[in-house]
Amino acid sequence: MAKVMITGANGNIGVVLTEHLKKNHDLTLVDVDFSNLSDSLLEGTTYLNLDLVKRENWDGLLLDIEYVIHLAGDPSPEADFYDTLLDLNYKVPHNLFESAIRSDVKRIIFASSVHAIMGYPKNVQVKTSDYPKPADPYGVSKVYMEALASYHAFTSNQEAIGIRIGGFDSTIEPGVTDLDGLSMHLSKRDMCHLIDCCLAAKLDEPFLLVNGVSNNRFPRMDISQAHFDIGYTPQDDAFTMLQDGVLDFKKEDAVEMDPAE
Repeated sequence: MAKVMITGANGNIGVVLTEHLKKNHDLTLVDVDFSNLSDSLLEGTTYLNLDLVKRENWDGLLLDIEYVIHLAGDPSPEADFYDTLLDLNYKVPHNLFESAIRSDVKRIIFASSVHAIMGYPKNVQVKTSDYPKPADPYGVSKVYMEALASYHAFTSNQEAIGIRIGGFDSTIEPGVTDLDGLSMHLSKRDMCHLIDCCLAAKLDEPFLLVNGVSNNRFPRMDISQAHFDIGYTPQDDAFTMLQDGVLDFKKEDAVEMDPAE
């Protein structure tokens, strides 16, 4: 039973992962507030109300922690640099890695985002080897974290896996979901499986970046590399979650993904 810390544990992904992981792992949950979560979800875990922007709150926090799943941050594409991004998406990751390299943390698994590559045209399937191309300041903050993780991996040998998460548990509904939304979908089941793969993987190098979308018919990001590197085998396809012909897409929206581009 590994000792795993989840930061931002009160977020949408954090709640799902807590329910999934607590059966087989010793979980420590960290967020600024847990008052809205049920006692049954928190049962069997250690949960700490902490503001991770404050460096002093990291003192001793990672003691005995083997794996950190870092989800804390502002997830909004409209986030403002000075209002939230500077503190939550720049200072907090800095604090995390500075603390980790002084501890015995085996691996940091962190949430990057599809927004790190949203500057590419919609019909381009993006690989992790492609140059980052964010389309908003939030995406820039995720590219920063990828670079920060790589820096500490190759200078301090701090293992890290970054996941460019697509549309986690996104709405799949006739008249609401478009092709781009379907191509970026990441189901709860596949997210949990992906985290399991990241926890169990043996890395050839101390830093790895993987794409996190489901097995969608036209995935926005290439997931073959995640399959070969860490065994990611997603089960869900957003396109087949809908009956044929249910969605009435406009002809001009029906752009197929071209992996060759």
